[in-house]
Amino acid sequence: MKASEIFAALNLLVEARQPTFVWGQPGIGKSDLMAQVAEARKVPLQDVRALLLDPVDLRGLPYLYGSDQDSASVNGNGTNGNGGHGLRQAKWASPDFLPRGGEGILFLDELNAAAPMVQASCYQLVLDRKLGDYRLPDGWSIVAAGNRQTDRAVTHQMPTPLKSRFTHLDFEVDLNDWCLWAIRHSIRPEVIAFLRFKPELLSQFDRDKNAFPAPRTWAFVSKILNQRPQPTIENALIAGTVGDGAATEFVAFLKTFRELPNIDAILMSPDTEAVPTEASAQHSVAGALAYAATAANFDRVYTYLQRMPPEFTVFAVRDAMLRSPDVKHTPAFTRFAVEHHQVLS
Repeated sequence: MKASEIFAALNLLVEARQPTFVWGQPGIGKSDLMAQVAEARKVPLQDVRALLLDPVDLRGLPYLYGSDQDSASVNGNGTNGNGGHGLRQAKWASPDFLPRGGEGILFLDELNAAAPMVQASCYQLVLDRKLGDYRLPDGWSIVAAGNRQTDRAVTHQMPTPLKSRFTHLDFEVDLNDWCLWAIRHSIRPEVIAFLRFKPELLSQFDRDKNAFPAPRTWAFVSKILNQRPQPTIENALIAGTVGDGAATEFVAFLKTFRELPNIDAILMSPDTEAVPTEASAQHSVAGALAYAATAANFDRVYTYLQRMPPEFTVFAVRDAMLRSPDVKHTPAFTRFAVEHHQVLS
């Protein structure tokens, strides 16, 4: 299931208080998606990294309460009703990261990579919504996530009794869903344009490499570019983030992107400014125009885009609409909606 489908499914399952496990490759945005669901529902997200827990962290520590005098029957000789000496009683002090009231989402991240005893501690919590004396408030839902068995170098096998307590969802990367997320999170236009040009490089997990392309690592590349690194170290920084192969292709694309026709010149003369014929340059121009589009200049943007192949017109207008929703109120967008109604339905 792609991100938008996982989002819809999680909303339904959270509402039903049905424990859910989301499986997916490292770095594709599982944790971020949980935060989006919580934000949409306007409830807190309690993020518990199960991988970092010891069994006692969930169960809590025992503590004594009461006193010998309280637990013994006063019968003149200081013994209880059974003839023995009074004893203090023990309870478990549950951890403060477990919710105490209200409503929200309890997110057990990397649960299947946690130690076997930690996973065993979750049996009762997931199925019965309690753990010893602790009871999960009625308004809270349990969601867990983890990497698939084949995507982890070191792993503990997730026991079948724990698996059977969840509804399982498989999270797959989808380019359009990622681009929607990227635009909303101000990922740089050259990164988005490159991945539209080379969608196969959005996610290529490799457990044997220190760095590999993934939605998470492309977001890191965007942060690096925001700092305007010196040319002498830029290539190494990108390679150290997404791996050598992806970095080589991205750096070549960046060269094209940075040699684009001047966007201001395009907006000044959208009818006459040259339109590139090479595919990477077309992706670059369309991405840059989508980034620059506003309600004030959209008529000129669309005039130029109409001179490009239709697929570039469509993705550029869609991205522009997400970045600047006011473009939907322009005459040019009305023309686009009429000419490309099939992609808007």
